Amino acid sequence: MNAPLTPSGAAASSILDALGHGPADRRLAILREIGAGGSISQAARSVGVSYKAAWQALDTLTNLAGVSLVERVVGGVGGGGARLTQAGIELLAAAQALHSARAQLARQLQPSAQAEAAQRLWLQTSMRNQWPCQVLALQISGPLVRVQLRAGSGPAAAAPAAPLLWSRITRESSELLGLREGLAVQALCKATAVRVQPALAGPLPDNHWPGQALRVARGALGDEVAAQWAGSGLQMVGFAPAGSGLRARSRLCLSLDEAALALALG
Repeated sequence: MNAPLTPSGAAASSILDALGHGPADRRLAILREIGAGGSISQAARSVGVSYKAAWQALDTLTNLAGVSLVERVVGGVGGGGARLTQAGIELLAAAQALHSARAQLARQLQPSAQAEAAQRLWLQTSMRNQWPCQVLALQISGPLVRVQLRAGSGPAAAAPAAPLLWSRITRESSELLGLREGLAVQALCKATAVRVQPALAGPLPDNHWPGQALRVARGALGDEVAAQWAGSGLQMVGFAPAGSGLRARSRLCLSLDEAALALALG
């Protein structure tokens, strides 16, 4: 592979958009293996994911970068293969530079809850709801995986009242994230995906949680409710139907479809 290059101009901006979490990111690992071996199928085997997951990774990186990162090679002794474009080479160089900078900053931070929170700030998103979580279990069913999570970090995650969440993602996404029991991840969802209603009696189904309203902003299209999960310091923002009658301190139920809960590596 060519020597590392430093991207400049408009290309640098699009390449930075495609960067994940450094060399440990399986999407970038697939790209590196393609550069080394010239084969997408071999790259998938080397990284330990399916061929389909490898293509999903390439599609995601290409969409984020806005330019082609891999091109096909036709013919040759092996019947063809793949190689990195110049943009693909620059992306890997930028990823390594970013990882080195982050590692240097991490060495300067004293281990603490605040330092861990600062690390999680690397992920910027429009999603209002974000929580550190730990993977408790994986339930694989064909092309889908149900992921059970415990919300919170540090002592809060070990508390009996720490909320349990379920996320439903594709098997390829699970492979690319390297999900396993005990792994620390971030769970994210849009506020508009969270349904808020008055408190329900009896046991609650999965992804239904008791809570208490902290703030209510009324609107013609729905009432925005900032709430705290019962028995936890964690908060969630959602929407109730317009004219819900909810107010601060109201007991309520928060619910979310499993498919609306996204996962990210912090």
